[in-house]
Amino acid sequence: MIEAIKVPTAAGTFDALSCGAAGGREVLMLHGFPEAAIQWEFQLTALGNGGCQVVAPDQRGYSPGARPEHAADYCLEELVGDVAAIADELGWERFDLVGHDWGAYVGWAAAAALPERIRTLTAVSMPHPAAYLRALTEDEDQVQRSQYLDVLRRPRVAERLLLADNAAGVRKIFDHKIPQERIEDYVHRLTQPEALTAALNWYRAMHLAGPTPSVHVPTLYVWGTEDATIGSTAATTSGDHVDGPYRFEMLDDISHWVPEQAPEVLTMLIMEHLLAHRG
Repeated sequence: MIEAIKVPTAAGTFDALSCGAAGGREVLMLHGFPEAAIQWEFQLTALGNGGCQVVAPDQRGYSPGARPEHAADYCLEELVGDVAAIADELGWERFDLVGHDWGAYVGWAAAAALPERIRTLTAVSMPHPAAYLRALTEDEDQVQRSQYLDVLRRPRVAERLLLADNAAGVRKIFDHKIPQERIEDYVHRLTQPEALTAALNWYRAMHLAGPTPSVHVPTLYVWGTEDATIGSTAATTSGDHVDGPYRFEMLDDISHWVPEQAPEVLTMLIMEHLLAHRG
């Protein structure tokens, strides 16, 4: 059974979902934009019932108790620090890390920075940051796919565009790829005071991040061929930035929203990855 918990840290208190008994294999799951921990509902249940202790936090800005005001507070260094702080509070010395979209972006950086703590990485949709940034400079297709970033970085403008007409802009992001009731849940969360601005601050702090080193921990990267924001160039070159064991899985006819559009397939891949790397 999934349980709602609180995880207090020096940066604030994170709302989180947990499943599985203490003493199971520790798995931390990081959501993306514009979602929340509930995006991992299927994976939480499956892994929690399969011998893991799984925790999925509403990340910085998404948790009302960990919602700093300034965009600079959402820089990648702070987000990676949250991963370590949450694991510390949970009493986890080592753990497996799973991330989607922005959660995967943080996951890549955390795996590079904390190899002694992160047993394995599963990144979904978002490629290694270095592969993504290179594609942005060399691949016109990726440049076109990423034009939305300029809009999301504009203070007040992005909020107005996304929330106009009963948050039609937020709903459009999902392109009908996930259940409507889940979309309404996300809309409800993001229409709370300051919530959308906090989520958008992740984009507004992107320029503060330095280069992400190569990852040495065993890594699984999952990408859908119908992803509207990530093209094949960045996806297929992510392995160039992994020095440890690496597996790339390409899901045909699946969009950016892999955890909710293809939950069974993704969960099977995660389980296989965990079983292959028990150390």
